[in-house]
Amino acid sequence: MNTSEFRRRGKEMVDYVADYMEGIEGRQVYPDVEPGYLRPLIPDSAPQEPDTFEDIINDIEKIIMPGAASPACTELETVMMDWLGKMLELPKAFLTENAGEGGGVIQGSASEATLVALLAARTKAIHRLQAASPELTQAAIMEKLVAYSSDQAHSSVERAGLIGGVKLKAIPSDGNFAMRASALQEALERDRAAGLIPFFVVATLGTTTCCSFDNLLEVGPICNKEDMWLHVDAAYAGSAFICPEFRHLLNGVEFADSFNFNPHKWLLVNFDCSAMWVKKRSDLTGAFRLDPTYLKHSHQDSGLITDYRHWQIPLGRRFRSLKMWFVFRMYGVKGLQAYIRKHVQLSHEFESLVLQDPRFEICAEVTLGLVCFRLKGSNKVNEALLQRINSAKKIHLVPCHLRDKFVLRFAICSRTVESAHVQRAWEHIKELAADVLRAERE
Repeated sequence: MNTSEFRRRGKEMVDYVADYMEGIEGRQVYPDVEPGYLRPLIPDSAPQEPDTFEDIINDIEKIIMPGAASPACTELETVMMDWLGKMLELPKAFLTENAGEGGGVIQGSASEATLVALLAARTKAIHRLQAASPELTQAAIMEKLVAYSSDQAHSSVERAGLIGGVKLKAIPSDGNFAMRASALQEALERDRAAGLIPFFVVATLGTTTCCSFDNLLEVGPICNKEDMWLHVDAAYAGSAFICPEFRHLLNGVEFADSFNFNPHKWLLVNFDCSAMWVKKRSDLTGAFRLDPTYLKHSHQDSGLITDYRHWQIPLGRRFRSLKMWFVFRMYGVKGLQAYIRKHVQLSHEFESLVLQDPRFEICAEVTLGLVCFRLKGSNKVNEALLQRINSAKKIHLVPCHLRDKFVLRFAICSRTVESAHVQRAWEHIKELAADVLRAERE
């Protein structure tokens, strides 16, 4: 959609809202549709090719409005999470359509998803231990629970441990900045010997620092064997898994209890939209279910509906699946795949430019849309380069530390980015690097 069409469609949407407000007294306050009405009305998977805007808008009135805001809000979310799960080729255990035990839910952020998973895992561990040893108090168990993640995991994982009141230990990553089985096993044996209770592991696919990937095929079987909840955080990288050539990066997800990534990061869905799947939805509802009188409804015990307030921390929620529906239909799977592939191609273009300049080095494997690079030399000279880049305000880079090295990160993330932008950014970086190196010699 170009800017001209965007203006036209935007005006049409204002007219739609205004017409709705003018005719609101003629609409029912409560829908006639029954639970389960929506799924038979829409396809069971996302379209490969784009649909027209007109078709989508017509479906809003025909399919969504009869059940707005409930049950359409809930039922469209359930179907969209199945659509997205199929795009990723997730194991069927994570989908809802087969009347299984799993399912998907839209959280606000990957931080929320990690916290929800940790709290559910904590409740499950406490119940299991108390069933075996009824004399154990919750407090006695809590002080011994310990969770694990790679030393490259996002800080939100550490925050989840703080909020959840459990110990969180960082597992040293290998030379490729990935968590491996040997290091995890060593920590588990050490902590069990000390009387601690391992219960939760976060594996990251596409770390924030350098887009490294923990080894799920090694870590997963250990978690299953040791009866630990495995949560997979693919906040950024998960969008790429809709492309067959990147799907292998998700291998091992079959061992996970929960999986999460953010369509709002790299799949053209506006913030906030964080997709989370679980193999057993009862693990979430068992941790969060409360039913005060003012929240009870006639269908809650029917088994016909999904009550997402039991799957998350807040009770209130927006109609976030509607924007997923629009994006998936406006682009089609093929359009979204092309978008991902273009970004990956541009990141490799930037990587190639860096490698052609002997003053610079690449600091981590370039897998998706992130390039970690630096000037050969001290951290001080790279800090000076970053300061000049960001002070010039033509491009913006965010740094990281990889071991003892201060590293610059070039991320391809704009919907409208082109090769010309990458080339211009590199010329700008080279000019500023020359200034920094000149100043260092003087």
